[in-house]
Amino acid sequence: MNPTTSTTSAATTGDRRPGYLYRMVAAHLAAHPDQIFTVGELTKVLDVPSTGAVYEALKKMAKAGYATHLSGPHRYQVTQAGIDAAGTMPPPAPRTPRQGRRGTGRRQPVSRPNGELYFPRKLAGATDVDVLQRLRDKRIPVLLYGPPGTGKTALIEAAYPDLLTVAGTGDTVVEDFLGNFIPLPDGGFEFVYGPLVTAMRQGRALLVDDATLIAPKVLAVLYPAMDGRRVITIAGYRNERVEAADGFYVVAGHNPGVHGAILTEALASRFDVHIEVTTDWDLARHLGVPRPAVETAIALNSDLAAGRVSWAPQLRELLGFTRVSKTLGVAAAVGNLAGRAPAEDREHVVAALKARFGADVTPLTLGKQR
Repeated sequence: MNPTTSTTSAATTGDRRPGYLYRMVAAHLAAHPDQIFTVGELTKVLDVPSTGAVYEALKKMAKAGYATHLSGPHRYQVTQAGIDAAGTMPPPAPRTPRQGRRGTGRRQPVSRPNGELYFPRKLAGATDVDVLQRLRDKRIPVLLYGPPGTGKTALIEAAYPDLLTVAGTGDTVVEDFLGNFIPLPDGGFEFVYGPLVTAMRQGRALLVDDATLIAPKVLAVLYPAMDGRRVITIAGYRNERVEAADGFYVVAGHNPGVHGAILTEALASRFDVHIEVTTDWDLARHLGVPRPAVETAIALNSDLAAGRVSWAPQLRELLGFTRVSKTLGVAAAVGNLAGRAPAEDREHVVAALKARFGADVTPLTLGKQR
């Protein structure tokens, strides 16, 4: 049977037998052995609704040696082994016990692009990673909000391995989304497309991090890409029209307590789902953070919620505490954590640390020459 014919018939007849999508993906790659496909391109050519499902099939092929995985963006090409396999599923990997405490059945960690692991958390009857992937499949934009260091970016990277990012600041401009001209060695200029354009064309996810630090007039460049039009125009470059490929998705992060962060109605209304992200104290313990440090963080976060302080350590700071403790010792780690607190909160933070570590606390400071 011709692989292309097999792919077309599966898509048009609505075949839902186990592994049908994997066979469609494998057959199409085998029919085009010299081509390299992005996830979005395959989703479009196969005329299937779920970019995430296509991506999972490609990951299975790559893990079995049936396809070569090229990153930046994620692209795949069939191998000879994949052609020889003729679309059959690779054998299942042996099951490993779930990690957990007291039989809670903690989900297996998910690898992020930097190689670090993300431990999924419960959300809406599933896990946060599952929920974010389902929202993307249905094109429902999501806004994650919470203090810096609680794991918002880690979650998004775990859910969307094809992620591109715009880091928001008060100085972010439209060109940071769309692209700009750069000088060439010969004296000319070349237009380089920005992450919004790249994500739209390649069907990738786009994170607008610290979105509420970006001026509203700049953020407006996103809105036609997110609504039913899914089209933008690059006014600064030939009025070029850009249409969103299947898989394109926008997710944003918001740190409410950061100075200058303003969540406007125009921005909030563009995201149908708002999810609060707080520090998972059980996860902190699971990752080896000492109990006194976790207890200090919990107490300071209660003070933060009550308005008694403007800062409290989150998971990022606790993991940093653990690394410093292993390298320089507990006293240095405690002093370092105290020094990370804002000046107006430092006395309060020092008192909380002293109460749980039972020793004088001094922020790390250079002394005299030895």
